[in-house]
Amino acid sequence: MSKILLIEDDEIMPKIVARILPATEYQLDHVSNGKEALLKLEATNFDYDLIITDIMMPYANGFEILSKVKNQSRPIPVIIVSNAGNEDMIMEGFKLGADDFLKKPILPAELLIRVKRLLMKNT
Repeated sequence: MSKILLIEDDEIMPKIVARILPATEYQLDHVSNGKEALLKLEATNFDYDLIITDIMMPYANGFEILSKVKNQSRPIPVIIVSNAGNEDMIMEGFKLGADDFLKKPILPAELLIRVKRLLMKNT
């Protein structure tokens, strides 16, 4: 079972992602801001197979999370999901090491395919 951390301050998005990613295949943990994400990552010793994060969040944004994750000895693949889909933000995410970018609203089949592709790539 793959462990996924969802970092999202929107209340509806975790419900959507949970419906897309079957609980039989994925353990989905959710935190609602960057501060909670950093605490969760440190508490679990960064033991996740994939991170899905928004960019614009309170306390620490998705770019700060991305930088912290990609500086670990075992970098975790990261998918950025955001409303803020301007080219500069997308490019900044990729420069910091994002593995993929999805613009909200997400398409269920697209999210599922991208999650599976990144998890297969890292096994």
